[in-house]
This record gives sequence, C-alpha cells and structure tokens, in this order.
Amino acid sequence: MEILKTAIAGTLESSDAQVTVEPGEQGIELTIESSVMNQYGRQIKAAVLETLDTLGVSKGVVKVVDKGALECTLKARVQCAVYRSCGAAEKNIPWGGMAK
Repeated sequence: MEILKTAIAGTLESSDAQVTVEPGEQGIELTIESSVMNQYGRQIKAAVLETLDTLGVSKGVVKVVDKGALECTLKARVQCAVYRSCGAAEKNIPWGGMAK
C-alpha cells in the first residue's frame, strides 16, 4: 500500500493518539511524541512499524502524538490514517486482524 496524500487519524485527548501520514521519498521517517515516551517509547515505535509493515507501507513520513493510548488504539489510528491517505473506500477496508 502506498501513502498518496496527507491524512490524519485520532485526537489529542487523553488515552488517544493522533497519527499523521504523508508521502515520503525513501523509507519510513517516524517521529513520536508521547507523554509516556520514557516508559513505552520502544513499544510504541514497534507497534507503529509493525502495523505499517502489515499494511505493506515501505515509505512515508509518519508522525505520532501519543497521549497514553493503548497499543490496539495506536494500531487502529495508524491503519485509519494509511487507509485515508490512499483513498480506500469504506466497504473495502479490511479492518483489524484482517489486514495482511
């Protein structure tokens, strides 16, 4: 899957995350801001990169502003932002564990 345009998913509310994706030239450029970076920074990065890999995204600029979101919420926000960026129609979105 390819990121075609800038897209955002999520909010800046407590226990949520806002994920922004943009087209990129090479590789994944990941920026993470988190209120729990010292405790969970590695897990946040791993969850984002795993989700992008599952979706087949190999290049793009990804910014995550985390406010203490659970891992499942973080993955859902990444999926949603990527699907929005490539203009996927709602009826064709393989949400959750169905995304391969």
